[in-house]
Amino acid sequence: MSHARVSTMVNGEPTGVIDVSDRGLQYGDGLFETIAVRHGQPQHWDHHLQRLRRGCERLAITMPPIGQLNDEAQQMSAGLERVVLKLILTRAGSLRGYRADAAVGPNRIWQVFPWPVQPDGHVREGVRVRVCRTRLARQPVLAGLKHLNRLEQVLARAEWQQEYDEGLMLDSDNNVVEGVSSNLFLFSNGTLMTPMLDRCGVEGITRERVLDAARLLSWPVHECRLSLGQLLAADEIFLTNTLIGIWPIRQIDVDPPSTPSHTFAVGPHTRRFREQIDHD
Repeated sequence: MSHARVSTMVNGEPTGVIDVSDRGLQYGDGLFETIAVRHGQPQHWDHHLQRLRRGCERLAITMPPIGQLNDEAQQMSAGLERVVLKLILTRAGSLRGYRADAAVGPNRIWQVFPWPVQPDGHVREGVRVRVCRTRLARQPVLAGLKHLNRLEQVLARAEWQQEYDEGLMLDSDNNVVEGVSSNLFLFSNGTLMTPMLDRCGVEGITRERVLDAARLLSWPVHECRLSLGQLLAADEIFLTNTLIGIWPIRQIDVDPPSTPSHTFAVGPHTRRFREQIDHD
């Protein structure tokens, strides 16, 4: 199989051109999925389709036919060993103004990217993260969706260069919500805990898989509001997303460089869940 090269397809055509009136460009009116491809096959494709369907229902965007999405995903993935496949679904173009034209179907934008190079030590030894100053706004209507409005994450990621591997984001009430591009789990007194995502944040595919694995292992799980104090008192902490799988956290900086770092061990519970997810 060949290595990846960046390629694009729009509405079934091999092009990178999109109309400037597209509502995804004009208003961030759309959704996206980031999909791992291995041996020419999109991984956990059904999970991505289910999340995309939920997002389309919430935003009242017409869901493209499943057969069409299946065919295009296979077309973009065929012959590629390990790549990142991205699907952007927008409400397409309309006349100027916020009101959408219900008669216009969505635009389907596909992109293929090389698999990112990730140090092996991130999985074995854990990663270093910081608490971001940028806060997530509370908006229950959009909570959980992987929508195109990512300016909060853009601002948060601008807070560091290469000295950290990820940032943690809090909401306006200082509850811990997620990473800039990941979901968050912690172990405390034998219980697996993860932030509730009913006010903001993204319901990640790997987050869903970890929750499924916890139920399979009969592990107690608590989705709740998490304070920064609870996070820093945890026994083990890890991050999840489609591309990293599970990354343990070994160090958290709250207000660098004015306060000392908080350190954590890469514990047995995190290793067990990583093994479960890797073999899923």
